[in-house]
Amino acid sequence: MTCCKKVEDINKVTLVDIVESSLIAYIKQNNLQVGDSLPSEVELAKSLGVARSVLREALSRLKMYGLIESRPRHGIVLREPSIFAPMKKVMQLNLWGDRTMYDILGLRVTLELGMVDDIFSNLTEEHIEELTRIVNVSKVLEDNLYEGIGEINFHSKLYEITGNRAFIMFQDLIHPVIDFIKSRFEEHFKPINKQLKEEGLIVSHSDLLVHLTARDKERFRKSLDNHFLPYKIFLKGK
Repeated sequence: MTCCKKVEDINKVTLVDIVESSLIAYIKQNNLQVGDSLPSEVELAKSLGVARSVLREALSRLKMYGLIESRPRHGIVLREPSIFAPMKKVMQLNLWGDRTMYDILGLRVTLELGMVDDIFSNLTEEHIEELTRIVNVSKVLEDNLYEGIGEINFHSKLYEITGNRAFIMFQDLIHPVIDFIKSRFEEHFKPINKQLKEEGLIVSHSDLLVHLTARDKERFRKSLDNHFLPYKIFLKGK
């Protein structure tokens, strides 16, 4: 009887991975804060026992995460990392599967509906005027479909009104994704929008603006929910 040797799992952790983890551990253990400097490359390489080429690759990863930056006369300095910047740099929408697209679309709907209280807490007359200008110049292409810039500007303003920086950064990330999804599944959305129009269930940006102007939070919330009906119907069928 022939006995085959068991193939052991290959350890795929590279030296750069180890150095990256060591650098992050060093930052945590020394309780370094934004603006604090790391030791020089020479000192770090010597302390870690690695070549500077390996160290530099690990440092480049931390720069990509937005965790460090190089400053003249200060060396490598810690900075406050952007929550979404690393994700934005590596986003390749053509590589995303349908399931990921559906999840992102659902996340966008849930997030905007959850922003309503913050929107009304911060809403000013200036915001109403800005939204009015956006609505007036927006071009409706067909049933519930807006020209890209009009769609982005209206919803971006809603995110901005919340005053939440994470929301604002997220919308900067999410709108190109939504445009990609709508383009990719255009033939699915067309009959949905047509049916909603025939049933009188289309809620436009103008309709949303009416409730914002009247400071009617509950009607705005309900109308925003209906505004997203095409997405919700589309997702329900998936």
